[in-house]
Amino acid sequence: MHIDPVEKKPFFHFLPGTSTFSLATVGCNLHCKNCQNWEISQLNPEDSQAAFCPPDKLVELAKSNNCPSLSYTYTDPVVYYEYALDSSKLAKAAGLRNTLVTAGYINKEPLKQLLKFVDAARIDLKSMSDDFYKDICSATLKPVLDSLVLTKSSGVHLEVINLVIPTLNDSPEQIRTLARWVKSNLGADTPLHFSRFYPQYKMQYLPSTSAETLDTARQIAFSEGMQYVYIGNITSKEGQNTYCPGCKTLLIERSGFTVLKNQLKNGTCPSCGKEIYGVWK
Repeated sequence: MHIDPVEKKPFFHFLPGTSTFSLATVGCNLHCKNCQNWEISQLNPEDSQAAFCPPDKLVELAKSNNCPSLSYTYTDPVVYYEYALDSSKLAKAAGLRNTLVTAGYINKEPLKQLLKFVDAARIDLKSMSDDFYKDICSATLKPVLDSLVLTKSSGVHLEVINLVIPTLNDSPEQIRTLARWVKSNLGADTPLHFSRFYPQYKMQYLPSTSAETLDTARQIAFSEGMQYVYIGNITSKEGQNTYCPGCKTLLIERSGFTVLKNQLKNGTCPSCGKEIYGVWK
């Protein structure tokens, strides 16, 4: 359990500048060779130490630490589904928001049940290649695509993350295909984050993603009509700021996970009045 800035998840269009009470168990239903949290995601429960924190205690901790939201994160809430569901119900009743940080590898019916109590989800779209999911994650692509569509259509705030890995999913053609799918199936207003890969776990033989590759990915997504495109895991002069897609006014200025300036007026651009997708209060 930790208290994190909500931007760390990353959520850039959900309660910016607030803290979120973050929690996880060990284990994951994916086995990504590049996992940055592999020490806990690939650990067996019987080989770890756990804190006893039933859902009511969790809600109490979030409220006492002035966190307006809970984040089920670090590994994947799919593996502690029942706990996340019970906690989400209590948190919602207590006036807290619930957020999922997930790879979206879950069947539709249990996801539907959970989304009833969820306010925001940040879902990985690791690649548009089924072979990538099989080779790198021991998973498949279609359930993830289904989860993304179901989440957005349920009215839950959604942000999409693509970790850009050199030689595996970083070609302009792959980025373009992904951006087109997101626009066509989730909408141009869905925030899309391109994150920098660092050598981790079983993929320490690859280099980190270059700033140039991430900048190119961002520009490709913009050229395909995406309205809010961000760069993560690296310092970027403009890639972490939110701009109005209409008049290009700087709306939210960020440095890393810190909000330096927020000029939104009731969720709209102060210059042209355009409504900006997100949960702002």
